[in-house]
Amino acid sequence: MSDIPLSVLFGILVFLILISGFFSASETSMMAINRYRLRHLAAKKHRGALRVNQLLEHPDRLIGVILLGNNFVNILASSIATVIAIELMGEAGIAIAAALLTVVILIFSEVTPKTIAALHPERVAFPVSYIIKPLLTVLYPLVWVLNGISNQLLKLFGISKTDSNSHRLSSDELRTVVHEAGGIIPKRHQQMLLGILDLEKVTVEDIMVPRNEIIGIDLNAPLETITDQLATSQHTRLPLYCDSIDNVVGMLHLRKSLRLFKHGELTKETLKKVARELYFVPEGTPLHTQLLNFQRLKRRIGLVVDEYGDIQGLVTLEDILEEIVGEFTTDPDALSLDIHPQGDNTFLIDGSITVRELNRTMQWHLPTDGPKTLNGLILDYLEVIPEVGTSFLLDGYPLEIVQMANKAVRIVRIRSNRWQPNG
Repeated sequence: MSDIPLSVLFGILVFLILISGFFSASETSMMAINRYRLRHLAAKKHRGALRVNQLLEHPDRLIGVILLGNNFVNILASSIATVIAIELMGEAGIAIAAALLTVVILIFSEVTPKTIAALHPERVAFPVSYIIKPLLTVLYPLVWVLNGISNQLLKLFGISKTDSNSHRLSSDELRTVVHEAGGIIPKRHQQMLLGILDLEKVTVEDIMVPRNEIIGIDLNAPLETITDQLATSQHTRLPLYCDSIDNVVGMLHLRKSLRLFKHGELTKETLKKVARELYFVPEGTPLHTQLLNFQRLKRRIGLVVDEYGDIQGLVTLEDILEEIVGEFTTDPDALSLDIHPQGDNTFLIDGSITVRELNRTMQWHLPTDGPKTLNGLILDYLEVIPEVGTSFLLDGYPLEIVQMANKAVRIVRIRSNRWQPNG
């Protein structure tokens, strides 16, 4: 090699450094490319995407051929740099050449090309696949041998190349993706997608109407009272019961009661006859499961029961849909009817409001892994029945008890800004 002119050796060295940068950029772009966008482009028959996707089906082979080429080029460049150094400076030049070549390779063959490839993976990966794919075909026997040895070493450490699920997103990871897609997805649609993802974490008792707030028709009440209730009801479906919701006998649709009105046949007995049979929902049922159950059974309302069969509350299809699209109000930005803003940056809030609804409406972060209502959350935190005027911090939020009723918190005053301790 000493017979080769130095100008030729320098030319070969520069060429090898560029080839090393090519392999470095190839590796980074292939590993950094968005797999989901790649599959989308491949499904649309994008040629570059099809080639890259085929290469990534066997990442061990891809990495093998890239590293094989990169290391061969770097070692050959090091040998040529040594020859040049000896020709120019003798034996003392070997150390200088090694130091200079290390800096040059880091700048021009590693950092720069890898940074470009990481910032623009598609622009790099699609063109380089023209070269990498045939190169893999030519060097496949050598790559196969190297991968075989590498896989055996991996097995010694209990690692299998088939164990990787790195490209499957968990629900939490998908939630993060939706959060970070704010510039692509409108905020309203973003909230709806997050609501769908949350359905599997929320159960029916998180959104149900508690049994003490269920509005129904007591068949033991006078017929005149029942008639007035039917005429003024804000709900289209009402449970029929005798004395107590524990003695519920059916679910009445107001449309059927109107027919009875029209024909003068409205009696307690006819109400029971036109009422639909009851549908019961076990507590703890996830919302995504209950949504499918409502769809399959063509139902819109159900009574939530515990393990002993006691009625705990009432859940409707609308309640579940509101978890996805938000409250069904004329003003999508309106606050809940249980939340009343005051002029001093505080809110008067009904203690029966669910913690989830409060968090969603006010963008707060009160704990939801315990009691379901604000009243329950306060009682669980204080561990005593509080008196009117009691003030305390609940998870950083200043609260004041304004009104009590029947040993339950009726009205609470909450300051909107969360208190943060010094330091």
